[in-house]
Amino acid sequence: MSAPLLGIKGLSAGYGDVQVLWGIDLEVQPGEITCIIGSNGAGKSTLLRTISGLVRATGGTVTFAGEPLGATPDEVLEAGIAHVPEGRRLFKGLSVRDNLLLGAYLRREGRAEIERDLEAVCTIFPRLKERYRQDASTLSGGEQQMCAIGRGIMSRPRLLMIDELSLGLAPRVVEEMSQALVEINRRGTTIVVVEQDVFTAFELAQHGYVIETGRVTMQGPTATLSEDPRVRQAYLGL
Repeated sequence: MSAPLLGIKGLSAGYGDVQVLWGIDLEVQPGEITCIIGSNGAGKSTLLRTISGLVRATGGTVTFAGEPLGATPDEVLEAGIAHVPEGRRLFKGLSVRDNLLLGAYLRREGRAEIERDLEAVCTIFPRLKERYRQDASTLSGGEQQMCAIGRGIMSRPRLLMIDELSLGLAPRVVEEMSQALVEINRRGTTIVVVEQDVFTAFELAQHGYVIETGRVTMQGPTATLSEDPRVRQAYLGL
């Protein structure tokens, strides 16, 4: 197996006196889609927030492409990691186009290169082109998720982390979103998806991690996890 793109060893973190993550070990291989599943409150979102520098780690190490990962959001983004947060967090009052452009704020290329990437995003999500001048906060839930993912792509990340891909979305929209992620991955972006819909997560990802009360309790190929009796009972209702 090749060296991991993202390597996490013994990661601990929390909020004030409340510890949420307890010695997380996790690896993400380049070119793969990896899912992180677990019940609400298990620590999945805190894990992504810690990787992206929004929550301070209290222990452990995080490496990216074999190098220690910076501790601030700007350093993490500049290293090549984009984080699509739960709830989308689009900027009210700004158009779809302007929200997408904010994803490129650290890039140093010329305008023409950024415009080409805007067109690429709209190829993946044609509906964004139709809503280009619309206030992003007035979009439907699915369109807002498209815009949030598109904003992440605009930073040209090597790793795209998405928190709760399907939250509040209709099944048809989730399927559309999943197809878009497969295309983004096919174009060369490694993806980590935090997802409570385990069926969707396992269909998308090649490898999965189960987090319970801030600890990794199971991990392996999703084809193997989907057959594990503990996963089937706790998360698949089988």
